[in-house]
Amino acid sequence: MADVIMIQGTMSGAGKSLIAAGLCRIFRQDGLRVAPFKSQNMALNSFITSEGLEMGRAQVMQAEAAGVQPSVRMNPILLKPTSDNGSQVIVNGEVVGNMPAREYFAYKKSLVPVIMEAYRSLAKEYDVIVVEGAGSPAEINLKSFDIVNMGLAKMLDAPVLLVGDIDRGGVFAQLAGTMLLLEEEEKARVKGLIINKFRGDKSILDPGVEMLKKYTDVPVIGTVPYMHLDLEDEDSLAPRMENRGKNGQAASVDIAVIRLPRISNFTDFNALERIPGVRLHYVKHIAEMGEPDLILLPGTKNTMGDLRWLRECGLESRIKQMAADGTPIMGICGGYQMLGRVLWDPDGIEEGGIMSGMDLIPIRTRFVSSKVRRQVSGRIRQLCGIWEGLSGIDFSGYEIHMGQSMYDKEEVLPFSRLSEDDEGSFAEDGICHANVCGTYVHGIFDNAKMQQALVAMLMRRKGLDPGYVQYVDNQIHKENQYDHLAEGLRQSLDMERIYRIMRKKES
Repeated sequence: MADVIMIQGTMSGAGKSLIAAGLCRIFRQDGLRVAPFKSQNMALNSFITSEGLEMGRAQVMQAEAAGVQPSVRMNPILLKPTSDNGSQVIVNGEVVGNMPAREYFAYKKSLVPVIMEAYRSLAKEYDVIVVEGAGSPAEINLKSFDIVNMGLAKMLDAPVLLVGDIDRGGVFAQLAGTMLLLEEEEKARVKGLIINKFRGDKSILDPGVEMLKKYTDVPVIGTVPYMHLDLEDEDSLAPRMENRGKNGQAASVDIAVIRLPRISNFTDFNALERIPGVRLHYVKHIAEMGEPDLILLPGTKNTMGDLRWLRECGLESRIKQMAADGTPIMGICGGYQMLGRVLWDPDGIEEGGIMSGMDLIPIRTRFVSSKVRRQVSGRIRQLCGIWEGLSGIDFSGYEIHMGQSMYDKEEVLPFSRLSEDDEGSFAEDGICHANVCGTYVHGIFDNAKMQQALVAMLMRRKGLDPGYVQYVDNQIHKENQYDHLAEGLRQSLDMERIYRIMRKKES
């Protein structure tokens, strides 16, 4: 069976996901077969595996760092919040149903065999498993029947490294306070403390490090500097969502992404941020909109609820006004559904009933209980008008949606034609209607030719000569970032000690 090391944090956002990803890359570089594992993830950013199963993107990122194919075993339970008090529950990549928090709290006891089966399966195939916790192990209200932090560590007999975030302040209180609230058996599992996201001279931390050792009886095994990495963020609290993006005032093209309350898969737009001359910013108030060259409506876990929010905050009226003035509008998945005429939810999949859409494209969407989950590839159809420059581009991506959108083919142009399926037939995806288009395909902008064509299209529309639009190869970029992350951790963590901890050679 594999060696195991677990990364827990003092709170959400402490840096568990990146520390785990960096360790995956280090172990891979050291010649070990390594896999990530997170028993339960709560996130709206998800991914579809080659088998058509759904898992959290954080474990996909960690699998990439480890150089292995993502498997739903790496994230057997995924919770996708649908409201402030409920989530869609996905087990082994398939939807079980929507549950309020209290119902899930009782239900999760039955998931222990699922978790252990997934973990043992991985442990038979790999040398090392890097396990990530969730939130904080000291959440008193969640400790009963815990399946993701110390409860999981006990099940796996895993040593724990506890990570605190100094960038937010109070890291000594975070680490010491977390240890104080743990039970004695749990404290004994914590073999090292990590101070994360430090800026400045580490020597000034020495008194605090000594104090931590005194109060917790656990050594600080590393102070990790704040690393300016460009890797996927797990949730919508990410700094990139606060409009601190790249390219700023020198941008030739301005792209606005509507920051919906339950935005999902905003990783769709990461590649666009890296293109020189492009400013991509997230909008949640009319004052932030400006005069963008393109408006993108992203995916959402609650299309009807987020469309209602668009109406209440006035953004729907602003988007419709800009569409009438000729601004290109593009929707992806839930954003595509919003752009249509009608949203119909007869079975209460989202909020129930019938709701009028934005009426910018002539589609009608019905929500159904079965979820479409599949990887796809295809080619953009021969388009006209604003979108003509995208014609003929090949792409790949994935679909995750519970709606079926219908339209009159004589009224609009399909956006793309998907490749032949197992039965030898083709399918059409999305539509284009004047300056508004939509698609169900996530990850479509990861394609370099798609990036170039889109930016060139927007520049020509402004009367600018696009020349050669530079782009960043997505795969090469991510590999470089994983190596940079691993190098930063090697320089700041006591890796020899971590190996001893992982192999249970250090008490």
